[in-house]
Amino acid sequence: MKVILITGASGGIGEAIAHKLAERKHNLLLVARNASKLGTQCKQMAERYGIHAQYIAADLAKPGSAEQLFLETRQRGLEVDMLINNAGIGSGGEFSELALESELELLQLNISSLVALTHLFLQEMKARNSGTIINVASMASFIPIPYMATYAASKVFVRHFTQALTQECKPYKVHVMLLCPGLTKTNFNSAAGIDGEVGKRLNAEYNSSTPLQTPEQVAEELLTALDKKKDYIVSGRMNRMASRLSALLPSTFLAKSFARSYRKK
Repeated sequence: MKVILITGASGGIGEAIAHKLAERKHNLLLVARNASKLGTQCKQMAERYGIHAQYIAADLAKPGSAEQLFLETRQRGLEVDMLINNAGIGSGGEFSELALESELELLQLNISSLVALTHLFLQEMKARNSGTIINVASMASFIPIPYMATYAASKVFVRHFTQALTQECKPYKVHVMLLCPGLTKTNFNSAAGIDGEVGKRLNAEYNSSTPLQTPEQVAEELLTALDKKKDYIVSGRMNRMASRLSALLPSTFLAKSFARSYRKK
């Protein structure tokens, strides 16, 4: 059975993408840690959209989890026609004060598991001369962000890795696409521990003065770009403007500006 595999599918952007794809009658394989929620989602989507929806509960912040996930898809006889590496987490605060174990888990989830899943499923896509891989980076990938140093750096890796892989895969007719969303109203801040004073200092609060997209808006922009076979999309008009502006300014200037802003608050 052909399926679309979505990591981080139990909420936020991942869940919104799942619903948009289910509306288009795609069969889904949802991946996240929360087995109970995934089970409920699959049941609801199957009933609402008339598709096959199944899940695998996995913690991709743990080494070896990506390989186990891949083996499980083989055991189920699933052909992953599209891989959406959406799972990710952030952190905020002074780097030296953050828990090292949490920072390393962030790198495992945001980078290592993404690379592993991409590598494993790409082999099969190349052999078929078809398939799609979508990697989710962030607006943070354009800026070195003091007090979100590890998270921003991890998303730089995702952006560069994906854009390079896009070109490598063109001869094999495998479509590789990069999505860079900005601040989106999800549980990201809470999970990252930046929904309080740290969030205020990072200008990452969910309030009316901050231009936010909903997960549904990000998902809709993604599918529109996918239909047009685009390789790269920054979601949100303001975010696109900001990404272009950041390319014109020295990275040292941007880092100093963010650091000053954080300290003032």
